[in-house]
Amino acid sequence: MNLTPFHVAIPVRNLKEAYDFYIKCFNCDTGRTSDHWIDLNFYGHQFVLHLKEGMQIENHHNAVDGKAVPVPHYGVVLDWDVWQQLADHLKSLQIEFVIEPYIRFEGQVGEQATMFLLDPSGNALEFKSFKNIDQLFAK
Repeated sequence: MNLTPFHVAIPVRNLKEAYDFYIKCFNCDTGRTSDHWIDLNFYGHQFVLHLKEGMQIENHHNAVDGKAVPVPHYGVVLDWDVWQQLADHLKSLQIEFVIEPYIRFEGQVGEQATMFLLDPSGNALEFKSFKNIDQLFAK
């Protein structure tokens, strides 16, 4: 699978607060910046934080596997070992998870590791990994 970088821009209530969070949690490199937005290298993807003054945090959830999955959410599919290292790193920072790291479909087609968390502006992030990346779109 040959993938090209994805671009996503999200609203944040405080640019410095969001920047500090993404640097601390994910060690992102910084690209172009202004007083109203910051480009981040988020695992090879262009992830842009845009200041939204007066932003209200609104969360919506859908039930999946008996868990309340936040919608919308953004994220990255990582290699299995990188996912585990990230989960350990976030736990060491005492990040509060919306859904703690766990394995879905263990021993089945599409076996995957997943975890959900919120950034300081309430943007939901999911990080997942597949035991077999060829099963990313398995039915």
